Amino acid sequence: MPRWKPDASQRLVVAALQLFVEQGFDATTVTQIAERAGLTRSTFHRHFTDKGAILTAGQATLGRLIAEGVADAPAGATPLTAIASGLERACGEMTAFNRKLGPLLHAAIEANEELRERNALKSVCLAVAMAGALRERGVAEIPAQIAAELGVLAFRIGYARWTDPGHAEEPGELAALCRAALDELRAAVAELS
Repeated sequence: MPRWKPDASQRLVVAALQLFVEQGFDATTVTQIAERAGLTRSTFHRHFTDKGAILTAGQATLGRLIAEGVADAPAGATPLTAIASGLERACGEMTAFNRKLGPLLHAAIEANEELRERNALKSVCLAVAMAGALRERGVAEIPAQIAAELGVLAFRIGYARWTDPGHAEEPGELAALCRAALDELRAAVAELS
């Protein structure tokens, strides 16, 4: 059986995150990232605009997949059920590579303020995509925003659990973890009233 080989963008992401953790975001250069990945600076710039863009790699695809899943939810679905459908669609595209990145990504983000800010912006962009997809379904603005924020939080919780190095791996598990997180959030919101 052939061994999986990461593509250039994946190699660059791994190299960058390793260097961010080892020596800090500010001290890491694009040249160092390219060299660690065994590639050139020009290859780096074909995939990313700058070293900070590493953090948002795949964000547009994730937002699109979630929006498609929300749009494809059954006609009578509640906003949170539609969000669950969106999360299911996006989780279905996550691979072992995404899982492997979790601990590295977390360590790099926690070590740098700029990366924490970019990560927060990433969450905002996902919420905008979810809320927009819900509004397309006829959901009013405030319920769409609330459901979208809960969807982002459910994804973050599910992804953190999935990428925890001590967590056992099972196929399709990310979707189940996100659904469980969304159920926990539904229960928590019910307790607030």
